[in-house]
Amino acid sequence: MNQEIAPTVKRAVNIRRLEGVVVSAKMAKTVVVRVERIKEHPKYKRRYKVHKKYKAHSEGGEYNLGDKVIIEECRPISKDKKWRVIKKVNEK
Repeated sequence: MNQEIAPTVKRAVNIRRLEGVVVSAKMAKTVVVRVERIKEHPKYKRRYKVHKKYKAHSEGGEYNLGDKVIIEECRPISKDKKWRVIKKVNEK
């Protein structure tokens, strides 16, 4: 009764996805995406924008400056790259 059990592929349930704008596409297979979010001051309750830049992996190089994209967290690809570009968001 030597049965081989097929390994099950488990995917993380809480995959982080962010939406942002490509601010640099000068590197090979890498784009820099700026993600903005709105934060609220704890005391004064005023809302303000904060941003962060992420380096994301894009294999084909089809993303250009100013494109709105969705990035997804993945395994570390290099020292700075821990995100992968999923798709371009169509602006209407």
